[in-house]
Amino acid sequence: MMVALIPQVWFSLGFVLYITGAIACAALALWLLTQRDRFGPATGAIITALALTSLWSLAFAVTGTIGALTSIAETVRNLAWLFAIYRLFATDGRHERLAPIRPVIVSLAFVELLALGFGLWASAATFDARAREIVFDLIAMFRLLGSVGALVLVHNLYAGASEHSRRSLRWPASGLAILWTFDLNLYTIAYLGSGWPEELSAMRGLVAIALTILFSVGASKDRKALKLRPSRAVTFQTFSLLVIGVYLVGMVAVAQWLSYAGGDFARIIELGFLTVASAVAVLLLPSKRLRGWLRVVTAKHFFQHRYDYREEWMRFTRTIGAGGPEAQSLDERVIQSVADITESPAGLLLSPDEHDDLTLAARWNWAEIEVPAIAIPAALRQTEDESFIVDLDDLRAQDHVRATGPQVPAWLLDHPRVWALVPLVHFERLVGMVVLARPPVERKLDWEDFDMLRVVGQQLASYIAEYSGQQALAEASRFDDFHRRIAFVMHDIKNLASQLSLLARNAELHSEKKEFRDDMLVTLRNSADKLNALIARLSRYGNGAVEKLAEVCAADVAREAVSRFAGNPQVLLGECQPQQIRANAESLEQVLVHLIQNGLDASDGKTPVFLSLTTDGLNARFEVVDSGSGMSPEFVRTRLFKPFVSTKQGGFGIGAFEARELVNAMRGRLQVESREGLGSRFIVRMPLTASTAVYSDQTSQKVA
Repeated sequence: MMVALIPQVWFSLGFVLYITGAIACAALALWLLTQRDRFGPATGAIITALALTSLWSLAFAVTGTIGALTSIAETVRNLAWLFAIYRLFATDGRHERLAPIRPVIVSLAFVELLALGFGLWASAATFDARAREIVFDLIAMFRLLGSVGALVLVHNLYAGASEHSRRSLRWPASGLAILWTFDLNLYTIAYLGSGWPEELSAMRGLVAIALTILFSVGASKDRKALKLRPSRAVTFQTFSLLVIGVYLVGMVAVAQWLSYAGGDFARIIELGFLTVASAVAVLLLPSKRLRGWLRVVTAKHFFQHRYDYREEWMRFTRTIGAGGPEAQSLDERVIQSVADITESPAGLLLSPDEHDDLTLAARWNWAEIEVPAIAIPAALRQTEDESFIVDLDDLRAQDHVRATGPQVPAWLLDHPRVWALVPLVHFERLVGMVVLARPPVERKLDWEDFDMLRVVGQQLASYIAEYSGQQALAEASRFDDFHRRIAFVMHDIKNLASQLSLLARNAELHSEKKEFRDDMLVTLRNSADKLNALIARLSRYGNGAVEKLAEVCAADVAREAVSRFAGNPQVLLGECQPQQIRANAESLEQVLVHLIQNGLDASDGKTPVFLSLTTDGLNARFEVVDSGSGMSPEFVRTRLFKPFVSTKQGGFGIGAFEARELVNAMRGRLQVESREGLGSRFIVRMPLTASTAVYSDQTSQKVA
């Protein structure tokens, strides 16, 4: 019973839609009779075409299917709209300049007449089933040719118009495109299925309604101000559905062809092809690469600008303003906010250190790339405009471009995934640089990319500068608190030292036994010396001062530092070249002992910690290497050398800070390379005595 009702339901729905379309077309035609100037010289042709479309809708409403009456009505309707297109070309005089228009329209009219002739022949003659199927396919093929040709004409009508004429033509062209696009799909399905699709045919009344609405908008007085502006999300989804639809139609067409050409195994071949094609669709449709390609195509061909600036700004604000315990660090959010603009899957953030060299600050989805301790030396940065966005593909293209363009380290050029460098500039000062990975769909960076990335880079630079200022204020506040605490400690220790000194003097005067007096004096004096040494050491915190620099044997300092851990088999002394350096032996030993102890604390108690001494140009190079837990770039940059930040229970957090300050005070340099889970390498470079002498001579000559 239900199966028998389905055709009746479709017939009733089609009847309502066709009648509605007929009324709408007739009403618009009558209204245009009083508004003869709305479409210029094409108004009369459009009125005629609308009237014939109304009659065509009535014919289908009466019969409900294809037949002699509907074939005649459809052919007449199509011929009328072809003539209307020709008259629309006349709105800006192109019908006189474009000679091929008339032959194309005549050819399409001939195709329509052929379809009508075969349709009338099929209605009047008697054929067997196979012959009738062949005739039906011929009619569908002619209708397909007519629809395709009409769509080409509509495209040329709008695309070839002047900017002024397009404002008037966009709505009529849209209505005609809907008319023949629907017919194209209808007759494609009819041709592939060798039968008239009754359900889809019942929906053709919607085409007449849509045609009427669009022509009504095109005939309104403010039609030039009206403009369809679909969002990029809607356009992307629509284009994606179109691609999927084209794929499915192609898949069905190939399957249909295989069913004709496959012989005895036609059914097996057809099902096998459909299975493989469906599997390919399931694999490809969710892929990021396909979605990226669709976004690039839609942005390139559907919009004047590549970016939806409102949407990009909202996404940027959401990313950079994300908070909470689960949120990424600010450095990682900086990378992601830039990478989202270009669809880059990963990135790095490089930040300047105290010597203005760019070092790794953070990674985002890019764990495999190896970054040197000094990613971009300051000497290379100072030769270029720091606001210049670098497209590395341009530098890789030709050697002479690489020689004359921005100076970029080899590790960036040699890595195939490195795509672009985006500087973050705040008040003409570089506060960071984002390294972007190549997006899944490769494309050339253009002026719009450069403008967008430059503006976002400036905004991010202000965030980073503000964050750094807040950190500096917080650090200064902690320093003040620390100094106040140390002042009280030093006062108490001074009092104690004074009391002990007084006790020693009194014992000297009043003790009766010489042996007791001597022992007491030795003990008291040692205690006083230790307290005074502690006061001197505490007074050095905050300025990194050392007592004096002298010529020191670097190898002796290294051996002495290792000897402090004589009972620990983990600490090993590697290569140790004898060198003379200018330093303070006690301060340098203190630095090395601290770095070795840090390596031991980060290790599991079984892996070794190596100390080695080699020559590195004009410097002695101390290396402390461990295979412990390692540190993140964010921790190295923002916490390792910050005072009062410690990962140890009850630690002061001033060991690494003091070590760097002591090295800097001895005119050396302390660097660190670390990877989480792999370990750390601390490098201390101290100037050789010979290089210090040369520097002093040059300085004295300049002064003289």
